[in-house]
Amino acid sequence: MCGCWEHTPSEQLFRLLQEGAVIISTPQDVALLDARKGAEMFRKVHVPVLGLVQNMSVFQCPKCKHETHIFGADGVRDLAKTLGLDVLGDIPLHVNIRETCDSGQPVVISQPQSDAAKAYLKIAMEIVRRLQVPPA
Repeated sequence: MCGCWEHTPSEQLFRLLQEGAVIISTPQDVALLDARKGAEMFRKVHVPVLGLVQNMSVFQCPKCKHETHIFGADGVRDLAKTLGLDVLGDIPLHVNIRETCDSGQPVVISQPQSDAAKAYLKIAMEIVRRLQVPPA
């Protein structure tokens, strides 16, 4: 044994979890029950919850641009308020997200100027900001 157990994938995951967790949920009631349980579980094991992400927050018709909240509008926002957490952002329900992921070229790579990519990047920046260690 070289004593490098700290470099195993499970140990790296454990270190990341010590830094914080992000809860991702659709805004529908049944999904929010699981999101609440997840947040409570992380708090019990002393893992900070960095915030919540509302996934599939809105569908915009590609033809007429009408927006529909298929899974509800503000479920994750309401839950975040109840739990005293921040909403890190919203990910829309968009066919380009699925298509680009399925092709192996996620939207942030293949369409970096799109609204969908900007939504992911905003969330990523919020997570990084919360993980940054304050200067000593």
